[in-house]
Order: sequence, then structure tokens, then C-alpha cells
Amino acid sequence: MTVAPDHTAHDALQYQAMRDIVERIQDSVPGKLEITKEGIAHDMMSPGGPHELTAARVSRRLEKVMPDGLLAHTGTPDVEDPKEGVLRHPDVMVISEADMEVEGAFDPRTVIAVVEVVSRSNPDNDWAGKTRDYPLLGIPVYVIFDPRTAEGTVLTDIHPTPSGPRYATRKDFVYGEDITIGEWTISTEDLPRYAP
Repeated sequence: MTVAPDHTAHDALQYQAMRDIVERIQDSVPGKLEITKEGIAHDMMSPGGPHELTAARVSRRLEKVMPDGLLAHTGTPDVEDPKEGVLRHPDVMVISEADMEVEGAFDPRTVIAVVEVVSRSNPDNDWAGKTRDYPLLGIPVYVIFDPRTAEGTVLTDIHPTPSGPRYATRKDFVYGEDITIGEWTISTEDLPRYAP
């Protein structure tokens, strides 16, 4: 009789160990820690003015066009799926108020859309890692704003691939254009850029 190793239990223990590390050291290190399918991601720098202003303006513009009961939330907590071994902290989450009435991290499958503003210190985290992790978490819309280039993209339509779920549709934009996030269209005018 052959007994196969229990990868699920091993993965769960490994994830919990990473989760414990993140909780223990988050307050003592600069920047932000997240858990990805690849391990712990560390964005060394705390978000600066252009990053935070972009998130705030996008949040405000979304909330002006969304119905009551939905928020474009820019605070904590994170979205987490321990089964998948992923803990992320989106810059903006479109989520219903009812789905926020939970203790701890939000269930990512209740999130309607996420918006990330590309970090100057770790752009691959937004362009590669989160492009992989957000469809895995079942988040239907992922929007990237890149203050380095004044461009971005809207990713939608999750579909299965041999490497796991991925977004099938990509709509690139340049700052100044109107974009559609879920059911809502907003302007990308007057969003700040990082200084050269």
C-alpha cells in the first residue's frame, strides 16, 4: 500500500507559518508585506503622495457613480484565501458594505473589483504577481494604474489555463481616457505621475 504525502496539510502549515511571520514583523519593517503563491512579497517603501492620491481619486470617482451599498474601500483589512495560500492588500477594493461586516480579512470572492497603483519600488508585484493571484482568488476585475508611465490596464474575464486561472481580456488605457471598471465608467484625468 502506498501512502501519498498530504500536500494540502503541508501547504496549510507552510501558509500559516508565513502568516505568523507577516503578523509578527509587519509593524517593525518599512513598507508592506503580502503572501503570494511564490512566498512573502515585500514592498520596501511605504506608498508616497502620487500613489496615495491616485488611490484616493479613483476611489472617490468610483463612489460617485456606484449605487448606495457599495464602497470603493481604501483601508484595511486584506483579502485572504488560506486555502490558496494568498494574502493581498489591494489599494482600492470595490465591495458591498454587507460583505465588509466580517471579522478579519475580507473573503476575496465577495470583492467586485480591485485597483492597484503600481509601486515605484516593486512594479512586478502589481504587473505580474497580482495578475496571477487575483484571478486565483476569483476577483473578476483587476485594474492597474501606473504613475511611472501614465498608463494602465483593466483585466477581466477569468478563464482556466494550464497555469491556473488567468484574465482573458485586457484593455489598456492612457491617463486622460475614460475607463470602465465593472459596470461603472470613470475618468482618468488629473492623476499624478511619479517624478522622474
